[in-house]
Amino acid sequence: MLRRRFLFVSLFVVLAVTSSLAGRVTTSQQRQLPRGQIADFGRPTEKSDEVPIFNYQQYFPGQWNFEWRVPESPLGPGGTLTGTETFAGGEGDFFTSRTEVDGPAGPFTIDSVIAYQAENRTFARWERDSRGFEMLHAGPIGGDLGGFYTIHYETAPFTVRGQQIKLRYRTRLVPPLN
Repeated sequence: MLRRRFLFVSLFVVLAVTSSLAGRVTTSQQRQLPRGQIADFGRPTEKSDEVPIFNYQQYFPGQWNFEWRVPESPLGPGGTLTGTETFAGGEGDFFTSRTEVDGPAGPFTIDSVIAYQAENRTFARWERDSRGFEMLHAGPIGGDLGGFYTIHYETAPFTVRGQQIKLRYRTRLVPPLN
């Protein structure tokens, strides 16, 4: 009987401690969660809800890690590129980034000046690549009420290793925790 009471009290103490710690961890984690750019309406979204203008300063600044799988092209051999892109704040509509990449042909860097005109919902990037070329990317940004934004880039024609190239691609920006 005494043994059962001891086990019951021990189990109760363990559950009480676990419950109080679980509450603390959850509260701590909730405070650290990143926020998306879509307002919390407290209800499901509706067709009449407006998609907010993308906020560059809230999304980009800081260091981002990436892994890209690229095909062979005039830009270099195919394979996996890994590295970081560090976005810095800027003045007005202008920002900078530095990309450090390791790839099949060795390491390289890309220095970028980025222009974002929120009111026009357009991006432009001027990039100087250490592999010996520069390119200008420009395009609109659109979004949806799920918090996903997409930049539709197109480059001006540029020359790499004697070949003229023009690129079209999309950059998909996802909300936190996706």
